[in-house]
Amino acid sequence: MIKKLKNLRITDKVIKIDHANPRPDIISEAALIIKSGGVISFPTRHLYGLGADAFNAGAVDRVFKIKQRPYNKPLLVLLDKLKDLTRLVRNVPSVATPIMERFWPGEVTIVFEAKDSLPENLTAGTDRIGVRMPEHPVALALANSVKGPITATSANITGHGGCSRVQDLDPLIADKLDLILDAGPLKGGIGSTVIDVTVDPPKILREGAVSSKVIFAALDRP
Repeated sequence: MIKKLKNLRITDKVIKIDHANPRPDIISEAALIIKSGGVISFPTRHLYGLGADAFNAGAVDRVFKIKQRPYNKPLLVLLDKLKDLTRLVRNVPSVATPIMERFWPGEVTIVFEAKDSLPENLTAGTDRIGVRMPEHPVALALANSVKGPITATSANITGHGGCSRVQDLDPLIADKLDLILDAGPLKGGIGSTVIDVTVDPPKILREGAVSSKVIFAALDRP
């Protein structure tokens, strides 16, 4: 599939892509790989992630195996349109609305009650699903081209640090991928903040790029 692309700087499975204005033909080819059950690495705001079709249980399983991730740890997903939430979650609690309005696209992952139709390995049997709308143009374009949610776990072996440059990608990861989109060095640092809105009051599961203080201020809560 990669060979169809013209006038690209390709080294094996690595394709250079403009981080701000990704070429549509590159995005379309990457999306085709994802929709065909493949797994790619792509840029998010802080780190490179592993992208697969969130509705394809086999592709999700590949992500777990590539990362050597325990099957009791769910994967979060990215979407580019709020309307796609209805394909993923049972309901959207009212408390989630100001969070989405204030922090999406952005660096906050919201945990909802998952629909029964989602692959069980995606949610690790928790009946919960973490969802984020990313800021990075490549990540947004991928989700748009796939026309559905994609996984976005960091591209690293579980327990090891993530990478903000493609050249730092663990060979054990890179060798098992179908495509790597290289957008150059990323911001690095900590990932998204994860907040669970299935409980009241909402609970911060992981403090990340956005502080809990800022999030709860948006909710007018202490």
